Parts: sequence; structure tokens; C-alpha cells
Amino acid sequence: MTGVILWDFDGTLAHRPGMWGACVVEALDEHEPGHGIALDDVRPLLRDGFPWHAPNEPHPHLCDADRWWKHVGALLAHAYEGVGLTPALAAELADRARARYVDVDTWRVFEDTRPALERLRARGWHHVVLSNHVPELPALAGALGLAEYFDAVLTSAATGYEKPHPEAFAHGLRAAGAARPVWMVGDNYEADVAGAEEVGIPAVLARRADARAMRTVETLDELDAILD
Repeated sequence: MTGVILWDFDGTLAHRPGMWGACVVEALDEHEPGHGIALDDVRPLLRDGFPWHAPNEPHPHLCDADRWWKHVGALLAHAYEGVGLTPALAAELADRARARYVDVDTWRVFEDTRPALERLRARGWHHVVLSNHVPELPALAGALGLAEYFDAVLTSAATGYEKPHPEAFAHGLRAAGAARPVWMVGDNYEADVAGAEEVGIPAVLARRADARAMRTVETLDELDAILD
């Protein structure tokens, strides 16, 4: 068999504990230990404004790392201001939060990720990452020791399209080339599963239960039976 699996990254192959909210708090911890601001204080301030919060809107104007981070940095600074920091300090800490987010030492690869990628590759599957993520995702995947498994690592920060936008999946299909079949595996029903199926790509929901999903797996070890 020669097919391609499109993989989501965060929450499917690896994860950053606490995600963006934790980055904001950790940067503040470094600057002012004992500040008293909790993760629950920050998370509501980050529920809108990221490019993936408006997936129907293409953002080719952000397909440059500096422009992308200027946009996201403004959101992070706004969160800091929302918990009472001055604009100047908020901007400084937004830069620190960015550094923490892309720090490979803060990321964890799921235990079943490498065995699943190796096993499926041995069966003839090729792998492509298709993720709503930061500009540094290819470098991050490499630093985590995962790049060797993938023919391409596509991040929405570089393509300008967030899943479930059809053009996001078009980028994935172009990376897949002529190889068929093509599947999508991810942990978000709307972005990964519904978005893929809308354009005719069968999909598997990983690590989460959702009654709307036709195919679900608790661990990546279960994929073999579905992809037979």
C-alpha cells in the first residue's frame, strides 16, 4: 500500500502542557514570582483573536513569521493588560511568552506517537503534518525528533489557511501528491474530522470521544485496524 496520512500536530502527536495560557503565566512567573495571577484568570482572555479562531477567513497577509507573531503578540499583550499589567510590560512579556511556546523543552511527544509512525511507515504509509500552528512548527518537529517521519510539515502560519478551511486540506493533498488513499488524523472534530470529510478525505478522531465522529481511537495504536 502507498497512501498518505495527514496528521494534526498539537494534541495528536505532541502537546505543550497548559498551552498558550500556561506560556503567559510562566513568563509572568519569571518576571514577578508570587504575582497571584492564575491560569484561570488568563484563559478567558485568549479565547478569541488567534488566526484559528476565524478559520473561514484566509490570512495570507500573515504568511511571514514576523507578521504572524506581531498579530499574535498583540493578543498576548492584550491578555497581560487584561490582568492589570502596563502596556510596556505587557509587550515585553508577550515576547517572553512566545519564546516559551517555541521552546522544545516545554513540549512532550505522546508515548504512542513514534511507534505508530514507524509501524504505519513500515506498512507503506507516508506522513504529512497538517496543523493549525506557529511558523516554527517545522523546526519544532525537527527538534522533537519527529521530522524524519514526515514528507512535509505544513503549518497554517505559513499557508495562510486554518483547518477546517477547504484550502488548508488542498495544501495537504498537494503535499500528498499522487499517492492514494489519503486520510486525516487529529484530535479536533470540527477542524480535523468534519473539515476533512467535507472535502472527501476520510478522517479519524484521535484521543477524544465525540458521538459525531464515525471513527475514533483512544490511542494511535488503534489506527492500524482502521487503516487496513
